[in-house]
Amino acid sequence: MALCVLLLLLPLCGAQQPGTLKSEGNPTMAVKECTKAGGCTTKEHKLVLDANWRWIHTTEGSKNCYTGNKWDSSICTDPDTCAQGCALEAVDAGQYESIYGITAVPGGVRLNFVTGSNVGSRVFLLEDDETYKLFKLKNREFAVDVDSSTVECGMNGAMYFIEMAADGGKGRGYNAAGAKYGTGYCDAQCPHDVKFIGGKANSKDWKPHPKDFSNSMGLGHYGACCAEMDIWEANNMATAYTPHPCNIDTPGQYTCEGTECGDNDSGERYDGLCDKDGCDINPFRNGNATFYGKGASFAVDSARPMTVVTQFLTSDGTDDGDLSEIRRFYVQDGRAISSPSIMTLPKTPDSITDEMCSDMKDLFENENDFEEKGGNKAMGESLERGHVAAFSLWDDIDVHMMWLDSCYPEDRPCSGPGVHRGMCPGGEESSPQNVRSKHPQGYVTFANAAVGEIGSTQSVYPGTPMTSLPPTTVASTTTSSTTAVPSTTTATTSQTAPVTSTPPASCAGAWQQCGGRNHAGPTCCTEGYRCVVGNEWYSQCKPAETALAQAAPQKSNSRRHKFLGPSFLQSKTKTKKAASLETEESEL
Repeated sequence: MALCVLLLLLPLCGAQQPGTLKSEGNPTMAVKECTKAGGCTTKEHKLVLDANWRWIHTTEGSKNCYTGNKWDSSICTDPDTCAQGCALEAVDAGQYESIYGITAVPGGVRLNFVTGSNVGSRVFLLEDDETYKLFKLKNREFAVDVDSSTVECGMNGAMYFIEMAADGGKGRGYNAAGAKYGTGYCDAQCPHDVKFIGGKANSKDWKPHPKDFSNSMGLGHYGACCAEMDIWEANNMATAYTPHPCNIDTPGQYTCEGTECGDNDSGERYDGLCDKDGCDINPFRNGNATFYGKGASFAVDSARPMTVVTQFLTSDGTDDGDLSEIRRFYVQDGRAISSPSIMTLPKTPDSITDEMCSDMKDLFENENDFEEKGGNKAMGESLERGHVAAFSLWDDIDVHMMWLDSCYPEDRPCSGPGVHRGMCPGGEESSPQNVRSKHPQGYVTFANAAVGEIGSTQSVYPGTPMTSLPPTTVASTTTSSTTAVPSTTTATTSQTAPVTSTPPASCAGAWQQCGGRNHAGPTCCTEGYRCVVGNEWYSQCKPAETALAQAAPQKSNSRRHKFLGPSFLQSKTKTKKAASLETEESEL
Protein backbone atom coordinates (compact mmCIF):
# COMPACT_ATOMS: atom_id res chain seq x y z
CA MET A 1 0.00 0.00 0.00
CA ALA A 2 1.84 3.05 -1.21
CA LEU A 3 0.89 6.07 0.88
CA CYS A 4 -0.09 8.58 -1.78
CA VAL A 5 -0.97 11.52 0.41
CA LEU A 6 1.69 13.54 2.13
CA LEU A 7 1.38 16.71 4.09
CA LEU A 8 0.54 20.13 2.96
CA LEU A 9 2.83 21.43 5.68
CA LEU A 10 5.77 23.36 4.34
CA PRO A 11 9.02 21.39 4.13
CA LEU A 12 8.15 17.98 5.55
CA CYS A 13 10.04 15.21 3.83
CA GLY A 14 12.86 12.73 4.25
CA ALA A 15 16.52 13.21 5.01
CA GLN A 16 19.53 11.21 6.09
CA GLN A 17 21.52 13.20 8.67
CA PRO A 18 20.11 13.46 12.22
CA GLY A 19 18.92 16.91 13.27
CA THR A 20 19.88 18.49 16.58
CA LEU A 21 17.28 21.23 17.04
CA LYS A 22 14.62 19.08 18.73
CA SER A 23 14.36 16.00 20.96
CA GLU A 24 12.09 13.18 19.82
CA GLY A 25 8.88 12.88 21.89
CA ASN A 26 7.58 9.49 20.79
CA PRO A 27 4.03 8.29 21.40
CA THR A 28 3.73 4.66 22.55
CA MET A 29 1.72 1.48 22.02
CA ALA A 30 1.17 -1.49 24.33
CA VAL A 31 2.40 -4.76 22.82
CA LYS A 32 1.59 -8.17 24.33
CA GLU A 33 3.79 -11.18 23.62
CA CYS A 34 1.97 -14.41 24.43
CA THR A 35 2.48 -18.14 24.84
CA LYS A 36 -0.08 -20.80 25.76
CA ALA A 37 2.02 -21.97 28.68
CA GLY A 38 3.09 -18.64 30.13
CA GLY A 39 0.30 -16.24 29.23
CA CYS A 40 1.03 -12.71 28.02
CA THR A 41 3.63 -10.10 28.93
CA THR A 42 2.89 -6.48 28.02
CA LYS A 43 5.44 -3.78 27.24
CA GLU A 44 5.07 -0.20 26.08
CA HIS A 45 6.91 0.37 22.80
CA LYS A 46 7.65 3.72 21.22
CA LEU A 47 6.26 4.73 17.84
CA VAL A 48 8.20 6.92 15.44
CA LEU A 49 7.01 9.19 12.63
CA ASP A 50 8.00 8.23 9.08
CA ALA A 51 10.89 10.30 7.71
CA ASN A 52 8.78 11.41 4.72
CA TRP A 53 6.76 13.67 7.06
CA ARG A 54 9.67 15.41 8.76
CA TRP A 55 11.28 18.79 8.34
CA ILE A 56 14.55 18.56 6.43
CA HIS A 57 17.02 21.39 6.60
CA THR A 58 20.70 22.08 6.09
CA THR A 59 23.08 20.55 8.60
CA GLU A 60 24.59 23.99 9.10
CA GLY A 61 21.60 26.10 10.04
CA SER A 62 17.92 25.68 9.26
CA LYS A 63 17.46 26.40 5.57
CA ASN A 64 14.95 24.12 3.88
CA CYS A 65 16.41 21.44 1.63
CA TYR A 66 12.94 20.69 0.22
CA THR A 67 9.92 22.97 0.03
CA GLY A 68 6.48 22.12 -1.33
CA ASN A 69 7.24 19.54 -4.00
CA LYS A 70 10.75 20.64 -5.01
CA TRP A 71 14.31 20.12 -3.89
CA ASP A 72 16.49 23.21 -3.40
CA SER A 73 18.91 22.77 -6.29
CA SER A 74 21.44 25.08 -4.68
CA ILE A 75 21.81 22.56 -1.82
CA CYS A 76 20.88 19.29 -3.51
CA THR A 77 23.07 19.45 -6.59
CA ASP A 78 23.17 15.64 -6.71
CA PRO A 79 21.86 12.74 -4.59
CA ASP A 80 25.08 12.23 -2.61
CA THR A 81 25.60 15.90 -1.80
CA CYS A 82 21.98 16.25 -0.73
CA ALA A 83 22.19 13.28 1.65
CA GLN A 84 25.37 14.62 3.24
CA GLY A 85 24.24 18.22 3.56
CA CYS A 86 20.65 17.83 4.80
CA ALA A 87 19.44 16.92 8.28
CA LEU A 88 16.26 15.12 9.26
CA GLU A 89 14.80 16.85 12.32
CA ALA A 90 13.29 15.23 15.39
CA VAL A 91 9.65 15.75 16.36
CA ASP A 92 8.93 16.66 19.97
CA ALA A 93 5.87 15.51 21.93
CA GLY A 94 3.95 18.71 21.30
CA GLN A 95 4.54 18.56 17.56
CA TYR A 96 3.32 14.98 17.29
CA GLU A 97 -0.07 16.28 18.41
CA SER A 98 -0.23 19.88 17.20
CA ILE A 99 1.33 19.42 13.75
CA TYR A 100 0.71 15.77 12.84
CA GLY A 101 -2.50 15.05 14.76
CA ILE A 102 -1.11 11.99 16.54
CA THR A 103 -2.55 11.71 20.04
CA ALA A 104 -2.48 9.12 22.82
CA VAL A 105 -5.35 6.74 23.60
CA PRO A 106 -5.25 3.94 26.20
CA GLY A 107 -2.78 1.37 24.88
CA GLY A 108 -2.06 3.15 21.60
CA VAL A 109 -2.57 6.12 19.32
CA ARG A 110 -5.20 8.04 17.43
CA LEU A 111 -4.21 9.24 13.96
CA ASN A 112 -6.24 12.28 12.95
CA PHE A 113 -6.98 12.94 9.29
CA VAL A 114 -6.60 16.74 8.93
CA THR A 115 -4.63 18.77 11.46
CA GLY A 116 -4.08 22.32 10.28
CA SER A 117 -2.39 21.94 6.90
CA ASN A 118 -1.23 18.39 7.60
CA VAL A 119 -3.07 15.41 6.06
CA GLY A 120 -2.65 11.91 7.49
CA SER A 121 0.43 10.29 9.00
CA ARG A 122 2.42 7.07 9.23
CA VAL A 123 4.28 5.69 12.23
CA PHE A 124 6.42 2.61 12.89
CA LEU A 125 6.85 0.52 16.04
CA LEU A 126 10.28 0.61 17.69
CA GLU A 127 12.11 -2.06 19.69
CA ASP A 128 14.39 0.56 21.24
CA ASP A 129 15.52 4.06 20.33
CA GLU A 130 17.71 2.88 17.45
CA THR A 131 15.88 -0.11 15.96
CA TYR A 132 12.42 -1.10 14.77
CA LYS A 133 10.67 -4.02 16.39
CA LEU A 134 10.78 -7.01 14.03
CA PHE A 135 7.78 -9.35 13.94
CA LYS A 136 8.33 -12.92 12.77
CA LEU A 137 4.78 -14.06 12.18
CA LYS A 138 5.02 -17.52 10.66
CA ASN A 139 3.12 -20.00 12.88
CA ARG A 140 1.93 -17.05 14.97
CA GLU A 141 -1.13 -14.87 15.34
CA PHE A 142 -1.25 -11.09 15.52
CA ALA A 143 -4.04 -9.01 17.02
CA VAL A 144 -4.70 -5.28 17.31
CA ASP A 145 -7.61 -3.15 18.54
CA VAL A 146 -9.00 -0.88 15.82
CA ASP A 147 -11.59 1.88 15.63
CA SER A 148 -12.38 2.91 12.04
CA SER A 149 -15.80 4.39 12.80
CA THR A 150 -14.98 7.84 11.36
CA VAL A 151 -12.77 6.68 8.49
CA GLU A 152 -15.05 7.58 5.59
CA CYS A 153 -15.23 6.64 1.91
CA GLY A 154 -12.02 7.54 0.09
CA MET A 155 -9.93 7.19 3.27
CA ASN A 156 -7.87 4.26 4.55
CA GLY A 157 -6.85 3.62 8.14
CA ALA A 158 -4.19 0.98 7.54
CA MET A 159 -2.07 -1.36 9.66
CA TYR A 160 0.44 -3.48 7.81
CA PHE A 161 3.82 -5.19 7.98
CA ILE A 162 6.72 -4.43 5.65
CA GLU A 163 10.17 -5.94 5.34
CA MET A 164 12.07 -2.80 6.31
CA ALA A 165 15.56 -3.09 7.76
CA ALA A 166 15.55 -3.17 11.57
CA ASP A 167 17.97 -0.22 11.72
CA GLY A 168 16.10 1.78 9.06
CA GLY A 169 19.05 1.43 6.70
CA LYS A 170 21.40 3.32 9.00
CA GLY A 171 24.94 3.18 7.70
CA ARG A 172 23.84 2.49 4.13
CA GLY A 173 25.00 5.25 1.84
CA TYR A 174 24.86 8.50 3.82
CA ASN A 175 22.07 7.46 6.16
CA ALA A 176 23.22 8.50 9.63
CA ALA A 177 19.69 8.96 11.01
CA GLY A 178 18.21 5.45 10.95
CA ALA A 179 15.13 4.07 12.67
CA LYS A 180 15.19 6.74 15.37
CA TYR A 181 14.13 9.21 12.67
CA GLY A 182 11.77 6.89 10.77
CA THR A 183 13.97 6.13 7.76
CA GLY A 184 13.96 3.15 5.41
CA TYR A 185 10.34 2.95 4.23
CA CYS A 186 9.44 0.52 1.44
CA ASP A 187 6.44 -1.50 0.32
CA ALA A 188 5.24 -3.76 -2.49
CA GLN A 189 4.07 -0.82 -4.63
CA CYS A 190 7.73 0.26 -4.96
CA PRO A 191 6.78 3.90 -4.30
CA HIS A 192 8.71 6.65 -6.05
CA ASP A 193 7.68 9.36 -3.56
CA VAL A 194 10.19 8.23 -0.89
CA LYS A 195 12.63 11.15 -0.60
CA PHE A 196 15.69 9.12 0.38
CA ILE A 197 16.39 5.55 -0.74
CA GLY A 198 19.51 3.59 0.11
CA GLY A 199 21.11 6.52 1.91
CA LYS A 200 20.89 8.88 -1.08
CA ALA A 201 18.41 11.55 -2.10
CA ASN A 202 15.86 10.36 -4.65
CA SER A 203 16.32 13.66 -6.48
CA LYS A 204 17.23 12.29 -9.91
CA ASP A 205 14.48 13.18 -12.41
CA TRP A 206 12.37 14.45 -9.51
CA LYS A 207 9.08 16.00 -10.62
CA PRO A 208 5.87 17.15 -8.94
CA HIS A 209 3.19 14.47 -8.80
CA PRO A 210 0.85 15.28 -11.71
CA LYS A 211 -2.29 14.42 -9.71
CA ASP A 212 -1.37 16.20 -6.48
CA PHE A 213 -3.51 19.34 -6.22
CA SER A 214 -1.81 20.37 -2.95
CA ASN A 215 1.64 20.81 -4.52
CA SER A 216 3.28 18.91 -1.66
CA MET A 217 4.26 15.64 -3.32
CA GLY A 218 6.76 14.56 -5.95
CA LEU A 219 8.14 11.47 -7.67
CA GLY A 220 11.76 10.45 -8.16
CA HIS A 221 13.59 8.16 -10.57
CA TYR A 222 13.92 5.29 -8.08
CA GLY A 223 11.38 3.25 -6.16
CA ALA A 224 11.62 1.58 -2.72
CA CYS A 225 10.50 -2.07 -2.87
CA CYS A 226 9.94 -4.74 -0.23
CA ALA A 227 7.40 -7.43 0.62
CA GLU A 228 4.23 -6.31 2.41
CA MET A 229 1.53 -7.97 4.50
CA ASP A 230 -1.57 -5.81 4.80
CA ILE A 231 -3.34 -6.70 8.04
CA TRP A 232 -5.98 -3.97 8.01
CA GLU A 233 -6.85 -1.71 5.09
CA ALA A 234 -10.24 -0.26 5.88
CA ASN A 235 -12.72 2.52 6.31
CA ASN A 236 -16.20 2.17 7.80
CA MET A 237 -17.58 0.78 4.52
CA ALA A 238 -15.04 -1.86 3.43
CA THR A 239 -12.06 -3.84 4.66
CA ALA A 240 -9.41 -6.14 3.17
CA TYR A 241 -6.34 -8.08 4.23
CA THR A 242 -3.71 -8.93 1.62
CA PRO A 243 -0.26 -10.54 1.29
CA HIS A 244 2.10 -9.01 -1.31
CA PRO A 245 5.23 -11.17 -1.88
CA CYS A 246 8.24 -9.92 -3.85
CA ASN A 247 11.11 -11.56 -5.72
CA ILE A 248 13.53 -10.04 -3.20
CA ASP A 249 15.37 -12.21 -0.70
CA THR A 250 17.09 -9.60 1.47
CA PRO A 251 15.52 -7.31 4.10
CA GLY A 252 15.30 -3.54 3.77
CA GLN A 253 14.72 -1.10 0.93
CA TYR A 254 15.44 -2.50 -2.51
CA THR A 255 16.24 0.39 -4.82
CA CYS A 256 14.43 -0.29 -8.08
CA GLU A 257 14.52 1.50 -11.42
CA GLY A 258 12.89 0.84 -14.76
CA THR A 259 11.03 -2.41 -15.34
CA GLU A 260 11.80 -3.92 -11.93
CA CYS A 261 9.69 -1.17 -10.29
CA GLY A 262 6.62 -2.44 -12.17
CA ASP A 263 5.25 1.06 -12.78
CA ASN A 264 1.66 1.39 -14.00
CA ASP A 265 2.47 4.34 -16.25
CA SER A 266 4.96 2.24 -18.22
CA GLY A 267 2.54 -0.68 -18.57
CA GLU A 268 4.89 -2.95 -16.58
CA ARG A 269 2.81 -3.61 -13.46
CA TYR A 270 3.25 -7.37 -13.70
CA ASP A 271 6.87 -7.27 -14.87
CA GLY A 272 8.26 -5.81 -11.64
CA LEU A 273 9.75 -7.43 -8.56
CA CYS A 274 6.64 -7.28 -6.36
CA ASP A 275 3.06 -8.51 -6.50
CA LYS A 276 1.23 -5.20 -6.44
CA ASP A 277 -2.27 -6.69 -6.61
CA GLY A 278 -1.68 -9.22 -3.85
CA CYS A 279 -4.26 -11.85 -2.92
CA ASP A 280 -6.95 -10.12 -0.91
CA ILE A 281 -10.00 -11.09 1.07
CA ASN A 282 -12.59 -8.32 1.03
CA PRO A 283 -15.94 -9.82 2.12
CA PHE A 284 -17.98 -7.36 0.05
CA ARG A 285 -15.92 -7.99 -3.07
CA ASN A 286 -16.47 -11.70 -2.53
CA GLY A 287 -20.23 -11.29 -2.54
CA ASN A 288 -21.08 -10.77 1.13
CA ALA A 289 -22.70 -7.36 1.55
CA THR A 290 -23.88 -7.96 5.14
CA PHE A 291 -20.68 -8.95 6.90
CA TYR A 292 -18.88 -5.61 7.50
CA GLY A 293 -20.41 -2.16 7.75
CA LYS A 294 -21.95 0.48 9.99
CA GLY A 295 -24.68 -0.69 12.33
CA ALA A 296 -25.99 -3.69 14.25
CA SER A 297 -27.35 -5.33 11.08
CA PHE A 298 -23.79 -6.27 10.07
CA ALA A 299 -21.92 -9.23 11.53
CA VAL A 300 -19.02 -6.86 12.26
CA ASP A 301 -20.14 -3.34 13.13
CA SER A 302 -17.61 -0.85 11.79
CA ALA A 303 -19.23 1.95 13.81
CA ARG A 304 -17.67 0.48 16.97
CA PRO A 305 -14.20 -0.71 18.04
CA MET A 306 -13.10 -4.29 17.42
CA THR A 307 -10.09 -6.56 17.74
CA VAL A 308 -8.69 -7.85 14.46
CA VAL A 309 -6.89 -11.22 14.69
CA THR A 310 -4.80 -12.70 11.87
CA GLN A 311 -3.29 -16.18 12.00
CA PHE A 312 -0.34 -17.35 9.88
CA LEU A 313 -0.56 -21.15 9.63
CA THR A 314 2.22 -23.38 8.34
CA SER A 315 2.13 -26.62 6.38
CA ASP A 316 3.25 -28.76 9.33
CA GLY A 317 2.17 -26.68 12.31
CA THR A 318 5.74 -25.70 13.22
CA ASP A 319 7.88 -22.59 12.87
CA ASP A 320 9.94 -24.40 10.21
CA GLY A 321 7.03 -25.23 7.91
CA ASP A 322 6.04 -23.22 4.85
CA LEU A 323 3.35 -20.58 5.23
CA SER A 324 0.28 -22.30 3.81
CA GLU A 325 -2.73 -20.33 5.03
CA ILE A 326 -3.62 -16.88 6.39
CA ARG A 327 -6.81 -16.73 8.47
CA ARG A 328 -8.82 -13.87 9.97
CA PHE A 329 -11.39 -13.43 12.69
CA TYR A 330 -12.74 -10.51 14.69
CA VAL A 331 -13.63 -10.03 18.34
CA GLN A 332 -16.40 -7.58 19.18
CA ASP A 333 -18.49 -7.40 22.37
CA GLY A 334 -16.74 -10.49 23.74
CA ARG A 335 -17.77 -12.53 20.70
CA ALA A 336 -15.44 -14.06 18.09
CA ILE A 337 -16.65 -13.66 14.50
CA SER A 338 -15.00 -15.74 11.80
CA SER A 339 -14.54 -14.55 8.22
CA PRO A 340 -17.40 -15.68 5.99
CA SER A 341 -16.94 -18.34 3.36
CA ILE A 342 -16.43 -17.14 -0.20
CA MET A 343 -19.56 -18.62 -1.76
CA THR A 344 -18.56 -17.75 -5.32
CA LEU A 345 -15.48 -20.02 -5.29
CA PRO A 346 -15.58 -23.79 -5.89
CA LYS A 347 -14.67 -24.97 -2.36
CA THR A 348 -16.13 -21.94 -0.57
CA PRO A 349 -12.88 -21.11 1.26
CA ASP A 350 -12.73 -18.64 4.13
CA SER A 351 -8.98 -17.99 4.27
CA ILE A 352 -6.05 -17.14 2.00
CA THR A 353 -4.41 -20.18 0.46
CA ASP A 354 -2.66 -20.57 -2.89
CA GLU A 355 -5.63 -22.56 -4.16
CA MET A 356 -8.10 -19.90 -3.06
CA CYS A 357 -6.01 -17.21 -4.76
CA SER A 358 -5.81 -19.15 -8.01
CA ASP A 359 -9.57 -19.75 -8.07
CA MET A 360 -10.30 -16.11 -7.24
CA LYS A 361 -7.96 -14.75 -9.90
CA ASP A 362 -9.61 -17.03 -12.47
CA LEU A 363 -13.11 -15.92 -11.46
CA PHE A 364 -12.22 -12.23 -11.44
CA GLU A 365 -10.14 -12.55 -14.64
CA ASN A 366 -7.14 -11.01 -12.88
CA GLU A 367 -3.46 -11.70 -13.46
CA ASN A 368 -2.18 -14.20 -10.87
CA ASP A 369 0.98 -12.32 -9.99
CA PHE A 370 0.68 -13.70 -6.46
CA GLU A 371 1.50 -17.17 -7.77
CA GLU A 372 4.19 -15.76 -10.06
CA LYS A 373 5.92 -14.13 -7.09
CA GLY A 374 5.90 -17.34 -5.02
CA GLY A 375 2.52 -17.22 -3.25
CA ASN A 376 2.18 -17.93 0.46
CA LYS A 377 5.52 -19.73 0.64
CA ALA A 378 7.39 -16.62 -0.52
CA MET A 379 5.33 -14.44 1.80
CA GLY A 380 6.26 -16.75 4.67
CA GLU A 381 9.96 -16.59 3.85
CA SER A 382 9.77 -12.80 4.02
CA LEU A 383 7.87 -12.90 7.32
CA GLU A 384 10.48 -15.28 8.72
CA ARG A 385 13.18 -12.67 8.10
CA GLY A 386 11.16 -10.15 10.13
CA HIS A 387 8.75 -7.31 9.35
CA VAL A 388 8.20 -3.84 10.78
CA ALA A 389 4.71 -2.74 11.89
CA ALA A 390 3.33 0.38 10.20
CA PHE A 391 0.20 2.33 11.17
CA SER A 392 -1.22 5.02 8.89
CA LEU A 393 -4.18 7.11 7.78
CA TRP A 394 -4.28 8.37 4.19
CA ASP A 395 -6.36 9.29 1.16
CA ASP A 396 -5.69 8.40 -2.46
CA ILE A 397 -4.81 10.98 -5.10
CA ASP A 398 -4.43 8.33 -7.79
CA VAL A 399 -7.70 6.32 -7.83
CA HIS A 400 -9.62 7.72 -4.84
CA MET A 401 -9.49 4.43 -2.87
CA MET A 402 -11.91 2.78 -5.30
CA TRP A 403 -9.77 -0.39 -5.26
CA LEU A 404 -10.90 -0.79 -1.61
CA ASP A 405 -14.46 0.53 -1.31
CA SER A 406 -16.10 1.18 -4.69
CA CYS A 407 -16.28 -0.23 -8.25
CA TYR A 408 -12.83 -0.80 -9.73
CA PRO A 409 -11.34 -0.90 -12.31
CA GLU A 410 -13.42 1.82 -13.91
CA ASP A 411 -13.32 0.30 -17.39
CA ARG A 412 -15.25 -2.80 -16.27
CA PRO A 413 -18.96 -2.97 -15.37
CA CYS A 414 -19.65 -2.77 -11.65
CA SER A 415 -21.67 -5.99 -11.91
CA GLY A 416 -18.64 -7.94 -13.14
CA PRO A 417 -16.99 -10.53 -10.85
CA GLY A 418 -14.73 -8.88 -8.27
CA VAL A 419 -15.35 -5.34 -9.50
CA HIS A 420 -17.75 -4.13 -6.79
CA ARG A 421 -15.66 -3.80 -3.62
CA GLY A 422 -17.86 -1.67 -1.38
CA MET A 423 -20.81 0.74 -1.31
CA CYS A 424 -18.79 3.95 -1.58
CA PRO A 425 -19.52 6.16 -4.61
CA GLY A 426 -15.91 6.50 -5.77
CA GLY A 427 -15.04 9.07 -8.42
CA GLU A 428 -14.95 12.70 -7.39
CA GLU A 429 -17.07 12.01 -4.30
CA SER A 430 -14.10 10.08 -2.87
CA SER A 431 -11.40 12.43 -4.16
CA PRO A 432 -8.94 13.89 -1.65
CA GLN A 433 -10.32 17.39 -2.26
CA ASN A 434 -13.82 16.27 -1.33
CA VAL A 435 -12.85 13.95 1.51
CA ARG A 436 -10.61 16.51 3.21
CA SER A 437 -13.33 19.17 2.90
CA LYS A 438 -16.21 17.02 4.19
CA HIS A 439 -14.45 14.81 6.76
CA PRO A 440 -11.48 16.67 8.25
CA GLN A 441 -12.35 15.33 11.72
CA GLY A 442 -11.93 11.70 10.66
CA TYR A 443 -9.50 9.53 12.60
CA VAL A 444 -8.43 5.94 13.20
CA THR A 445 -7.18 4.41 16.45
CA PHE A 446 -4.80 1.48 16.86
CA ALA A 447 -4.08 0.01 20.28
CA ASN A 448 -3.07 -3.07 22.27
CA ALA A 449 -1.12 -5.05 19.71
CA ALA A 450 -0.57 -8.71 20.57
CA VAL A 451 1.56 -11.45 19.04
CA GLY A 452 2.06 -15.04 20.07
CA GLU A 453 1.48 -18.71 19.49
CA ILE A 454 -1.68 -19.70 17.66
CA GLY A 455 -4.50 -19.59 20.20
CA SER A 456 -2.65 -17.56 22.84
CA THR A 457 -3.61 -13.87 22.42
CA GLN A 458 -7.40 -13.92 22.91
CA SER A 459 -9.84 -15.10 25.59
CA VAL A 460 -12.38 -16.14 22.95
CA TYR A 461 -12.01 -17.79 19.54
CA PRO A 462 -14.49 -18.91 16.88
CA GLY A 463 -16.14 -22.04 18.20
CA THR A 464 -15.84 -21.10 21.88
CA PRO A 465 -18.52 -19.43 24.06
CA MET A 466 -18.86 -15.66 24.22
CA THR A 467 -16.96 -14.44 27.27
CA SER A 468 -16.44 -11.46 29.48
CA LEU A 469 -12.96 -10.43 30.45
CA PRO A 470 -11.59 -12.55 33.33
CA PRO A 471 -10.18 -11.03 36.53
CA THR A 472 -6.42 -10.64 36.35
CA THR A 473 -3.50 -10.22 38.68
CA VAL A 474 -1.04 -7.67 37.39
CA ALA A 475 2.59 -7.42 38.47
CA SER A 476 4.38 -4.40 37.09
CA THR A 477 8.01 -3.43 36.91
CA THR A 478 9.30 -0.22 35.41
CA THR A 479 12.71 0.19 33.87
CA SER A 480 14.46 3.40 32.92
CA SER A 481 14.47 4.64 29.35
CA THR A 482 16.62 7.00 27.34
CA THR A 483 13.76 9.50 27.08
CA ALA A 484 10.98 10.68 29.34
CA VAL A 485 8.74 7.83 28.14
CA PRO A 486 9.13 4.83 30.51
CA SER A 487 9.31 1.26 29.30
CA THR A 488 6.87 -0.81 31.36
CA THR A 489 6.63 -4.58 31.44
CA THR A 490 3.43 -6.14 32.78
CA ALA A 491 2.95 -9.86 33.44
CA THR A 492 -0.70 -10.85 33.36
CA THR A 493 -2.15 -14.16 34.59
CA SER A 494 -5.79 -15.20 34.68
CA GLN A 495 -7.18 -16.36 38.04
CA THR A 496 -10.57 -17.63 36.93
CA ALA A 497 -12.06 -19.23 33.87
CA PRO A 498 -13.89 -16.93 31.42
CA VAL A 499 -17.47 -16.24 32.44
CA THR A 500 -20.05 -17.43 29.93
CA SER A 501 -22.59 -14.77 29.05
CA THR A 502 -26.35 -15.31 29.23
CA PRO A 503 -27.56 -16.45 25.82
CA PRO A 504 -29.86 -14.04 24.03
CA ALA A 505 -33.47 -15.06 23.48
CA SER A 506 -33.57 -14.11 19.78
CA CYS A 507 -32.08 -16.03 16.87
CA ALA A 508 -28.55 -15.39 15.63
CA GLY A 509 -28.09 -12.83 12.88
CA ALA A 510 -26.51 -13.22 9.45
CA TRP A 511 -23.10 -14.95 9.59
CA GLN A 512 -23.19 -15.22 13.38
CA GLN A 513 -22.56 -18.38 15.40
CA CYS A 514 -25.56 -20.65 15.87
CA GLY A 515 -24.11 -23.84 17.32
CA GLY A 516 -21.12 -25.95 18.29
CA ARG A 517 -19.80 -27.72 21.36
CA ASN A 518 -20.06 -25.46 24.46
CA HIS A 519 -22.01 -22.87 22.45
CA ALA A 520 -24.24 -20.95 24.88
CA GLY A 521 -25.96 -18.65 22.41
CA PRO A 522 -28.95 -19.01 20.07
CA THR A 523 -29.24 -22.09 17.88
CA CYS A 524 -31.67 -20.67 15.34
CA CYS A 525 -31.00 -18.12 12.58
CA THR A 526 -32.77 -14.97 11.48
CA GLU A 527 -35.19 -15.27 8.57
CA GLY A 528 -33.53 -16.12 5.26
CA TYR A 529 -30.55 -17.88 6.89
CA ARG A 530 -29.89 -21.47 7.97
CA CYS A 531 -27.52 -22.84 10.60
CA VAL A 532 -24.65 -24.65 8.83
CA VAL A 533 -22.21 -26.89 10.69
CA GLY A 534 -18.58 -25.97 10.11
CA ASN A 535 -17.11 -28.41 12.61
CA GLU A 536 -17.96 -29.82 16.03
CA TRP A 537 -17.10 -26.49 17.66
CA TYR A 538 -18.69 -24.02 15.30
CA SER A 539 -21.84 -23.55 13.21
CA GLN A 540 -22.71 -20.34 11.36
CA CYS A 541 -25.85 -18.69 9.98
CA LYS A 542 -25.53 -18.61 6.18
CA PRO A 543 -27.97 -17.62 3.39
CA ALA A 544 -30.66 -20.26 2.96
CA GLU A 545 -30.21 -20.59 -0.79
CA THR A 546 -26.61 -21.73 -0.34
CA ALA A 547 -26.79 -23.35 3.09
CA LEU A 548 -27.63 -26.83 1.83
CA ALA A 549 -24.46 -26.98 -0.22
CA GLN A 550 -22.47 -25.75 2.76
CA ALA A 551 -23.97 -28.34 5.08
CA ALA A 552 -22.36 -31.18 3.13
CA PRO A 553 -19.44 -32.70 5.08
CA GLN A 554 -15.88 -31.89 4.08
CA LYS A 555 -13.99 -34.61 2.28
CA SER A 556 -11.61 -36.49 4.50
CA ASN A 557 -8.61 -35.25 2.55
CA SER A 558 -9.61 -31.58 2.77
CA ARG A 559 -6.69 -29.26 3.45
CA ARG A 560 -8.81 -26.56 5.12
CA HIS A 561 -7.71 -25.64 8.61
CA LYS A 562 -10.13 -24.31 11.17
CA PHE A 563 -9.19 -21.65 13.69
CA LEU A 564 -6.78 -23.03 16.20
CA GLY A 565 -8.07 -21.58 19.44
CA PRO A 566 -7.49 -22.94 22.95
CA SER A 567 -9.57 -26.06 22.22
CA PHE A 568 -7.82 -27.01 19.02
CA LEU A 569 -4.65 -28.89 18.17
CA GLN A 570 -2.92 -27.89 14.97
CA SER A 571 -2.47 -30.67 12.46
CA LYS A 572 1.08 -31.87 11.96
CA THR A 573 0.35 -33.31 8.55
CA LYS A 574 2.12 -31.61 5.68
CA THR A 575 -0.14 -30.46 2.90
CA LYS A 576 0.40 -32.17 -0.40
CA LYS A 577 0.73 -29.88 -3.37
CA ALA A 578 -1.28 -30.56 -6.48
CA ALA A 579 0.80 -32.60 -8.90
CA SER A 580 -0.04 -30.27 -11.73
CA LEU A 581 1.59 -27.23 -10.09
CA GLU A 582 5.17 -26.43 -10.82
CA THR A 583 7.29 -24.01 -8.81
CA GLU A 584 9.66 -21.67 -10.55
CA GLU A 585 12.52 -20.06 -8.69
CA SER A 586 13.38 -16.52 -9.73
CA GLU A 587 16.73 -14.92 -9.12
CA LEU A 588 17.15 -11.20 -8.83
